[in-house]
Amino acid sequence: MLRLADRCWWIWPVLGILGCVGYTMLPGAGAPLLSASTGVLAAALTVAGVRRNRPPDPFAWLVFAAGQVTWASGDLVYALNQMAGRSAFPSWADACYLAAYPFFAVALFRLGRGRRPSAGRIIDAAVTFIGLGLVYWVFVVGPIAGDGTQPVALRLVMMGYLTTSVILIAAVGPILTRTRHSGPSGWLLAAGCVATLLGNLVTSLAPASMTWALPWAYAIFVLTYLCWAGAALHPSSAAPHDAPERTGPHRLILPATATMLVPAILFLEAGRDPDHIDTIAVGVGSTLLVILVMARLAGFVSQVQRQSRQLEDLALRDTLTFLPNRRVFEERTAEAVTAGVRPQVAVLDLNGFKDVNDRLGHAVGDQLLSVVARRLAGSFDENGLVARLGGDEFAVLLPDASPEVMAGIAERMTAALRRPIEADGHELLVSASIGSADGTGLTDPVELLRRADLAMYAAKGAGGARHRAYSDDLDRCAGEEAKLGAEIRTALDTGQFQVVYQPIVSLPDGRVVSVEALVRWRHPVRGFVSPAEFIPVAENNGLIVELGEWILRTACAQAVAWRRDLGDAAPERMSVNVSARQLAEPGFAGVVAETLAWTGLGAAQLTVEVTETAVFGGGQTVQAVKDLHELGVKIALDDFGTGHSSLGLLQTVPVDILKVDKSFVDSITMAGRHAVIATALIQVSNGLGLQAVAEGVETAEQAAELHRLGYRLAQGYHFGRPVAEPDFAAARARGALTR
Repeated sequence: MLRLADRCWWIWPVLGILGCVGYTMLPGAGAPLLSASTGVLAAALTVAGVRRNRPPDPFAWLVFAAGQVTWASGDLVYALNQMAGRSAFPSWADACYLAAYPFFAVALFRLGRGRRPSAGRIIDAAVTFIGLGLVYWVFVVGPIAGDGTQPVALRLVMMGYLTTSVILIAAVGPILTRTRHSGPSGWLLAAGCVATLLGNLVTSLAPASMTWALPWAYAIFVLTYLCWAGAALHPSSAAPHDAPERTGPHRLILPATATMLVPAILFLEAGRDPDHIDTIAVGVGSTLLVILVMARLAGFVSQVQRQSRQLEDLALRDTLTFLPNRRVFEERTAEAVTAGVRPQVAVLDLNGFKDVNDRLGHAVGDQLLSVVARRLAGSFDENGLVARLGGDEFAVLLPDASPEVMAGIAERMTAALRRPIEADGHELLVSASIGSADGTGLTDPVELLRRADLAMYAAKGAGGARHRAYSDDLDRCAGEEAKLGAEIRTALDTGQFQVVYQPIVSLPDGRVVSVEALVRWRHPVRGFVSPAEFIPVAENNGLIVELGEWILRTACAQAVAWRRDLGDAAPERMSVNVSARQLAEPGFAGVVAETLAWTGLGAAQLTVEVTETAVFGGGQTVQAVKDLHELGVKIALDDFGTGHSSLGLLQTVPVDILKVDKSFVDSITMAGRHAVIATALIQVSNGLGLQAVAEGVETAEQAAELHRLGYRLAQGYHFGRPVAEPDFAAARARGALTR
């Protein structure tokens, strides 16, 4: 029943109306006994609602229950009077009824005030109370008080009923103006208060000819009982009392309506009896209303001004680090450039911040940015400005300084970031790439910021964790890179790229067990363009993702064609290089799976080659490698021995093949450190159960020495150069070692 009432809260008013009908049909003392029992039931339901919903102010609802019990006591006294044949008015029943109203008023005011009552709410309640009170004084209380034909006690009781009813209406108003608390609970409270007002109006002011209306006026209090019980039981009664106030024009409807009652009273009084207008009451009421309305307007103006300042501050400040944002930085930079002084701008970008977010989560990343912001702000005096441009990018402005001063500040910022940063229990080490530019002679602040940004990217491209000042050659390099990037786009669209294949052979028989797919570019104007020249550009502009997918599809399709045409003479596996940018792309493992399904190549027949640098930072790149390994794809660690932490990676990255870098093979036939390292690497591979491929083998002597050291796979010009159509038989003949 209660669960149904939660969803269909209108059940309570419907039950109340049915109770009203039943009240009018019961004879004698049966009607007030029905009302009394309903009142006791309502009090019990209110207490049950407190235990069930745990409202923020349970005392207010318990006070409400006490008022319902007091009211029900009045119904019981009234029933006893009926049974005894007494019909005096006022009676002890009226004393009980009137004694209940303070309980209701206190409860409603507590529910409507909130934990932090605002001046606006208090003023709105006062305006409503004065406006309604003025109406009742002029049209109800005044005439009753001035009617000398009625006993004083009778007049006091009638005025008490009407006055307390108005107080309840004024008390329930703030509940309806709160955003969350004005749910079904609030509306049921309001319905009960309105029903109480109507009942008291009819019982106090109905003429003698309307005796038929009195039973219905008494019955309406049954509706009040059930509405208030439903309000306590509904879950919306647990809404926080300090919920935000409603905003918009509807927030002013109640006080505005109460204010307009003054001219309405004057018009009505003038039309009814212009010689007997209660000028004192109207004058006092209108004066109080004007004062309150002016105070409310002043409060609105103050609130708008305060919110305007807050919005302005939010618009100019980064919400995470509380530093000025890009807009402020650009405005201050424009002012410095316009002033004709010597502004210095630096742009700072954190190295590896994305990996922190990927491995530890954005919450840790946010804490890291906050600490970085504080350290940067403490690196120079108040004459400078540090701002957050977005993400992990910050900027510094010195309105009037020399490049040497900016270089010193860049050094201090770098030193400040060297200290470990504690973030959510993690001790993090971060570094930054810093680019600076001198604004002397410039008239465009955008150009100054562009130069600093370009210098920052140059510092990052040079390895990061350093400072680079802008120079003209950076523009020349950037222009060349942009031009080359556009030509890469054209090359992809027009099919200028070609995939070539280099054999990987087994020792000592020279059998081709695998091939590595490599990309070549024959430019129609430039001629041959080295991969060392265009691959980094494709990495920077993101075209490496599209280029890499094309290489993967082409190589897998070629492997399937070889197996179809050559049978057992075809290479067992196809190796494809994958860049860090590709691994960082969401769903890269899915792209590989789709390619395998499209070409029909088995996962075990594909080897993905990654560099140590690509997976060193962890995060998404390592997860992509793990996903590929779960597909059954072999993982080869390329250029092994030249990266950041080769042995450590073997514990975190699923690796099947180690490709020993050419630098350890070049001097393999000579005694020295390279031979020792090459020996150690094959021992590591064998100990971990991995295959080792020696890269860059150029002579038969190198191949023989590698075989003697324990290497069983090798790759290099000695076995075959990268070509579009390898001759596997010739490669085997060249690679076979003589015994």
